[in-house]
Amino acid sequence: MAKQLIFPLPIRSAQGREDFFIAPANALALSTLDAPQTWPNGRMILIGPEGAGKTHLAAIWAQEQGAEPLAARDLSDDDAPRLAAQRVAVIENTHQIGGDRVRETALFHLHNLMQAEGGRLLLTARTPPRDWGVTLPDLISRMEASATVRITPPDDALLAAVLVKLFNDRQLMVSPVLIDWLVTRMDRSLATARRLVAALDDRALSEQRAITRPLAAQVLDSLD
Repeated sequence: MAKQLIFPLPIRSAQGREDFFIAPANALALSTLDAPQTWPNGRMILIGPEGAGKTHLAAIWAQEQGAEPLAARDLSDDDAPRLAAQRVAVIENTHQIGGDRVRETALFHLHNLMQAEGGRLLLTARTPPRDWGVTLPDLISRMEASATVRITPPDDALLAAVLVKLFNDRQLMVSPVLIDWLVTRMDRSLATARRLVAALDDRALSEQRAITRPLAAQVLDSLD
C-alpha cells in the first residue's frame, strides 16, 4: 500500500496558564516567576533542558506582565532602549549568545538600562551562565551574579500530562492506557516527548493507522 503524503500543518500549541501542568519539577519555577517583585536587582534566569517548559512559563509571564519575548539570537543593540522603556522583557535561549560580541554587548546594555529603569528582566537558558561561553567580562560578572531558578527532570505525572497536551495540540485522541504505557518506556525527557508525539503523528498519518500500542512500540524502537 502506498504511503499517504504528509503535508506539514501548523501545530497550535496552547501556551496559557490554564494549559500549564504544575508538578514538583516546575512548581518552584512557577512560584518564582509569579513573584517578580522579589527578584534580586529585578532579573531572573530560568534554567532547564530542551523542551522542559521554559518557553511556556516565559509566555505566561510575558502575557501577564505585558512583556515582549525576544529570542537571544535576534537581540541587537537597538532593542535595548526600546525594551528597557517597557520596563519588562523576556529574552529566550540566552545560552546561544556566547561568543557573539554583538549580542553579548546588546544584552549587557539591556541589563544596565533595565536596572536603571527599575524594570524586570527574565532570561531563559538551558545551562547556567558560566556555561554560555560569554567573553564580555562585564556581562559575565552580571550574569553569574544573577538569581536563577531551575526546572528539574520530570516525574511520571508531568510526562503523562505533557504527552496528553502534545497529542491534544495535534487534535489526536489517545487512550489513557497508552499514555501510561509510553511513560514507562520512553526516555524521561520532555524533548523526547515532543519528538515521540510528532513521530507517532507522522507514522499514523502516512500509514493511515490508529495510534495503538504496536505502532507506538515501532516508533519507540525507531527513536532509540
